[in-house]
Amino acid sequence: MLDEAPIELIYALSRQDLPFNHTKLQVIKDAKLEIKHWDEEALTPEYGFISLGTTKKQAGSNQALEKVDFELVSRVAQQMKVIGVKKLCVVSSLGASAHSPSHYLRCKGKMELALEQMGFDKLVFVRPGPLVGIRDNPRSDEQMVQSVLSVLKPLMIGSLANFIPIHASDVAKAMQYSLFQNGKQRVVILNSINMRALLKKYQ
Repeated sequence: MLDEAPIELIYALSRQDLPFNHTKLQVIKDAKLEIKHWDEEALTPEYGFISLGTTKKQAGSNQALEKVDFELVSRVAQQMKVIGVKKLCVVSSLGASAHSPSHYLRCKGKMELALEQMGFDKLVFVRPGPLVGIRDNPRSDEQMVQSVLSVLKPLMIGSLANFIPIHASDVAKAMQYSLFQNGKQRVVILNSINMRALLKKYQ
């Protein structure tokens, strides 16, 4: 993505240094993911991407999970809006709903509703099912679920196909493509089936 000609500059808001450098990459490093200073003469970003999230096990409590999946994501999105981002894509979750009995899915749903009120020109939520990819801290429960689902894959048709594990790199590509799609919808929701269809379109 960094080497593509239309890309002039990418800002990366991160808690730590990234494991690579590039002439088009500018890291905004802050422990709380806050943009404390912004040069008004800097290139204004048009597209934004947010892939923040945690689990109750990692966070330690429902309240701590909500501070990340709802409060932190909302705060980062608002900062992006202030510096000029017009089109935003955010990782949510399959089943996200502000009325879900699941605290995790309820936080994702509340986050979506909060971002919809911020007035982005285009807002895309990707709702992947089980993710496949490299993690700093692999989750044994996810690995077990992925193993079971890989065996059941031939039986997973229709809406059940959303539960077929999808690679994190494919989600990232679909996020990028989704913001370049033309359409009248201001808010778009993509599940795993939609993302796979989008990837095929660009292959």
